[in-house]
Amino acid sequence: MGGKIESGKIFGHLAVLGAYTIFGFNIIICKELTNSGLVGSLGLFCFRSVGACLLFWLISLFLPREKVPFKDLCGIFAASMLGFLLTQLAYLESSKYTTPLDTSIITSTTPIFTMFVAAIALKEPITLKKAGGVAMSFAGVILLVLNTIGVHSGGVSETKPIGILLMIGNCVFFASYLGIFRPLIQRYHVVTFMKWIFLFSTVVAVPLDFKELTHLPFAEMSPSYWLQLGYIIVFATFIAYFLLPIGQKQLRPTVVSLYTYVQPLIGMVTAIILGMDRLTWQKIVAAVLVFTGVILVNKSRAKVES
Repeated sequence: MGGKIESGKIFGHLAVLGAYTIFGFNIIICKELTNSGLVGSLGLFCFRSVGACLLFWLISLFLPREKVPFKDLCGIFAASMLGFLLTQLAYLESSKYTTPLDTSIITSTTPIFTMFVAAIALKEPITLKKAGGVAMSFAGVILLVLNTIGVHSGGVSETKPIGILLMIGNCVFFASYLGIFRPLIQRYHVVTFMKWIFLFSTVVAVPLDFKELTHLPFAEMSPSYWLQLGYIIVFATFIAYFLLPIGQKQLRPTVVSLYTYVQPLIGMVTAIILGMDRLTWQKIVAAVLVFTGVILVNKSRAKVES
């Protein structure tokens, strides 16, 4: 039994690592698509939501049907709004008002919020080891961000208060999703859960953006644009959101949230490979701090002992 649990956790870690690796590249691609001005933030979200919805419902036709009671559908609707629609829209909108440096620092608080949400919603204890692990990973990612060449360049030159509020909202929304809905996720197959998640987000988002969607400049969209759009639909939405619940079933919310720190690491590695940055001892220390923190949180006490 112990071996089965351990193998399940390893698979969970690999699934979450895969999801956040995809998300890491997605940040770069989303920025490119948003800056093109061809499709707005909500329109981009609609493409992702509709595409993933169709793919998950198509796959569900080949799997045993799971009946989801109305009470759980209400819970999945709330999860859809918190974990996808509000999280994504807050992030995309905030990028218009925050510098890359401030964005990186603020989003690094997600595991901190998740730790507190999980303590309230799931009675997960905030142990010294868990708090220390979160603090260590947080310190590592801040060290990485502050020592990344060109972090001040490109994008917005000055952060506005509305940008800070939207980015904090992004962190709180996603932390709430990770901390509250794990029991619900564990009750259903990943495809069943996600097909409803994206159906609900599609039903809400498409009417809100109907005017833009009916006047999209398709003739101006290059093959490169369509390839990037395909990446965010197939990889950054369908595959990543297939992998993430697998990890959520096996790992505690705070552990899952710490993998958000993989994203700046992906950015660092990509920049080094492309010759836009160089490897320094500070970046090596930062990476060690991040992954040591993940290990500490993973080994911390899981439940309050009665």
